[in-house]
Amino acid sequence: MESGVQGRTRYELGFWVVLFALLAVMALGTVPSPLYGLYQRRDGFSAFTITLIFAAYSAGTAVSLFVAGSVSDWYGRKTVLIPGVLLSAVSAVVFLVWRDLPGLYVGRILSGLSVGAVAAAATAYETELHMKSRPGGSIRRAQIAAGTGNLAGFAVGALLSGLLAEYAHAPLSTSYVVILCALGMAVVGLWLCPETVERPDPRPRYRIQRITVPSTAKSQYVASLVGAFISIAGLGLFSGLSGTFLVRTLHDRSVALIGTAVFIVFAAGVGVQFLTMTWKTRAVLATGVATLLVGLGLVVLSAWLSTPSLAAFLIGGAVVGTGAGAIFKGSLGTVIAISDPADRAQSIAGLLLSGYLGLSLPVIGMGIALRHNSVKITLLGFAIVVSVIIAAAAPSLLRSHGDAEPVPDPAQSNFRPSRTS
Repeated sequence: MESGVQGRTRYELGFWVVLFALLAVMALGTVPSPLYGLYQRRDGFSAFTITLIFAAYSAGTAVSLFVAGSVSDWYGRKTVLIPGVLLSAVSAVVFLVWRDLPGLYVGRILSGLSVGAVAAAATAYETELHMKSRPGGSIRRAQIAAGTGNLAGFAVGALLSGLLAEYAHAPLSTSYVVILCALGMAVVGLWLCPETVERPDPRPRYRIQRITVPSTAKSQYVASLVGAFISIAGLGLFSGLSGTFLVRTLHDRSVALIGTAVFIVFAAGVGVQFLTMTWKTRAVLATGVATLLVGLGLVVLSAWLSTPSLAAFLIGGAVVGTGAGAIFKGSLGTVIAISDPADRAQSIAGLLLSGYLGLSLPVIGMGIALRHNSVKITLLGFAIVVSVIIAAAAPSLLRSHGDAEPVPDPAQSNFRPSRTS
């Protein structure tokens, strides 16, 4: 029988292990992004094929969120997370050993499936481990860790891949080996983590993902879904066009620069999580909406200047990331706070599904648009569409949160202890 201090220490260590696992899985999601140009030059496929490969990843993520998004609420967090991380490792192996175009499709589908399985369960697990390691404390740290894990993983994967492809041996292999090692460490760590979910008896009959939130919080939940969609749509717009802008407009094929550009936008989203720690939710969201619109304008301006500007493009990306990160923080933190512990992963899965639709649709749409239009026209058109959506959704998003604190702490009495505590 563990003492109270020993038990809290296990949960605290588990908190950091789960964060590491989330980072590793998300990082694999962006490792291929800087490498597409290398694949394209080697195999000779079109730019539209890259869009289809990304669509395969998005489809895998969406299917997984529908199928496995709520399973950890019934079967336990580790029961979902460990297979999810192992599936991510299988995806990395596929990228390593099957380097033809079909292998890219299969690897991206498997990566998407793993992201969908891991994201919701890990986010819920982080919250519960934090609450058990620091009973009675604020859950603000858990909310920041969850948002940071999702965004920082994307940032690290792109930067790691770009730098290793540019400067290390075997550019199409080295980054996958590094991520594979990290995933292996994550599996071992997760195996040793304490479980936080008490499995219901009798166990509920399996069903695909559905949205479950308290009836008194429906307006907040719907607004949070909209917030997740528009924030990740802004990130998708920038990251999806980075490689194309640099190659076609600036005629720069540096893989390291492509990875750095994607890193900047997601890193800015991570940074704002910490800068707004003490802000009220409405202030975070209002700042995020305004900043995202300004960032989109700077990105468009960088392409439409008489001499396209790399500096303006990167600065615009940082501003986009800041705004998107703020909106995502407010949306995710609100869902964590209003969700019943028994259905927490299910509610988070719905939010992430909305976010990944926001990540997928702009990139797929841009791939289609680029077949018929220049980079400048495509960028302008999609920036206008995203901006209109943001402007239309902003009143509802801000009104639903009133002047509440950053995220209200759920009553500790509502937390359901596991048999392992």
